[in-house]
Amino acid sequence: MNWLRNFLIGAILVVTFFLFIEWNEFKAKNSPSIEPEQTTLSSSLPDVSSIEDTAPTRAPAANSDDLPSLKTDDAIQVDTPKAQAELIHIKTGTLDLTIDTHGGDIVKSALLHHYAKINEADNPFVLLNRTDNHTYVAQSGLLGTNGTDGSGQRPIFTAEKSTYTLSEGDDTLVVDLTYQQAKATIIKRFTLARESYLINIEYIIKNNSNSPWSGAIYGQIRRDGYAPPTDTGIGMKPFLGAAITTNEKNYQKFTFGDLDDEKIKESKTGGWVAMVQHYFIGAWIPDAESTNNYTLRKLNSKNLYVLEYAGPVINIAANSTGSIKTSFYTGPKTIKALEKISPYLDLTTDYSFLWFIAKPLFFALDFIHSWVGNWGIAIMLLTLLIKIVFFYPSAMSYRSMAKMRKLTPMMTELKERYGDDKQKMSSELMKLYKKEQVNPLGGCLPILLQMPVFISLYWVIMESVELRHAPFFFWIHDLSIKDPYFVLPLIMGVTMFIQQKLNPAPPDPMQAKVMQMMPIFFTFLFMFFPAGLVLYWVVNNTLSISQQYVITKQIENAK
Repeated sequence: MNWLRNFLIGAILVVTFFLFIEWNEFKAKNSPSIEPEQTTLSSSLPDVSSIEDTAPTRAPAANSDDLPSLKTDDAIQVDTPKAQAELIHIKTGTLDLTIDTHGGDIVKSALLHHYAKINEADNPFVLLNRTDNHTYVAQSGLLGTNGTDGSGQRPIFTAEKSTYTLSEGDDTLVVDLTYQQAKATIIKRFTLARESYLINIEYIIKNNSNSPWSGAIYGQIRRDGYAPPTDTGIGMKPFLGAAITTNEKNYQKFTFGDLDDEKIKESKTGGWVAMVQHYFIGAWIPDAESTNNYTLRKLNSKNLYVLEYAGPVINIAANSTGSIKTSFYTGPKTIKALEKISPYLDLTTDYSFLWFIAKPLFFALDFIHSWVGNWGIAIMLLTLLIKIVFFYPSAMSYRSMAKMRKLTPMMTELKERYGDDKQKMSSELMKLYKKEQVNPLGGCLPILLQMPVFISLYWVIMESVELRHAPFFFWIHDLSIKDPYFVLPLIMGVTMFIQQKLNPAPPDPMQAKVMQMMPIFFTFLFMFFPAGLVLYWVVNNTLSISQQYVITKQIENAK
């Protein structure tokens, strides 16, 4: 029993030590550095407010290295643009987009249902943006013999108007950008739904010549290495970087450091490529029936990271019309929505190695929330549900601890009698355990059962965008961040202290002192955890105290 307690105490201290190291590194990496406003593109880390409030700036002309390769020796036909580029503004029920007619790129996306700061409805969260000191844009175009992009040039489209707003009563909004080639008229069509973050993009090619038109579609995500500040508390940090689905792995992710070291190439039928950050993603989803070539790389000349795909070459017969389709998602990592868009895209909501526990926990939490309408109450009811599931093994454990508590005077007497003879002491303890039918390891079961659920719920609260800015009651306005007044951690410490009093005291005085310090230690530790996770632990401890108290009294009152 002594070696087990020493091992558990040592393990907790070691894990906590490394958690604090990770926390310090995490804060250092994610603290925003404020840079002065610049007039040219830079890789400096910008202040969040400057990213979101600054209007998009013009992009420089593309170099040949900026675009994906089709591995073709055909010459690329690019007509000289005759129009002047402008910015087009599009607004639906969920998105406020800015599209640059130079290339028809999405250079800004504001998410109207998600706020940059809590309770600021007039300040939507900006995901894609192009400013003097931050770049995160979605580009697409046509490559190949008759493509519009290449040789250092990109097309300049024209539009009927500069502002498009989804009208009341309409479910979809269609925006057409037009580009006139010498032999073809090309329409880049954006189709958006009222309550969707998915943008359907279709190139309609009207071949007006007597020879075939040949080209292939491509999509790119361009982003600098800026890491937005997060407030997820101590421990594991949210992932920031690239992700794709491959033939070997359903979900494979790469940090910016990985892309600094090597270029990643994959070929897959269908698939997707995404830029993942906390709660949100930008992702290209090509046609599911075509074979697409994916490349993830760093564009060293501009200090940008490029995630791209190139589709197969298509041919459009003379004097006929054809089309090429793709889709771009710019929005929250909502599992149910992403599951419908493309296979395994929902895995960008990354619940880590315990996903098989975390995902059912989230669905259960989401189901409960659909009934009660409050995520805090949903967490409390989920805790009750988990407690019911583990009721029987917990009862066995509490019976074991109650029996150990009852044996404490006998164990103390044995220690006084055989304290200097450890071998004899261990032998007599084993006889006592056998006589009283007590398992000294049984008291560890609740901790072993709770830890995987605890870690999984941590990831659910940290990764699920549904809990971002989710209020509870009173002073808790956001369950995804720490309690601002540390009330819940203090309550948790009190419940842990009460629960400790119900447990058998260690016979060794030093162990007893260490165990007495644990509630204080964990109270301090939990001050940095998300409030939703601390709420779970408070409710769990309260239910455990009730169950353990009843069982302990039953054992103590028995003959």
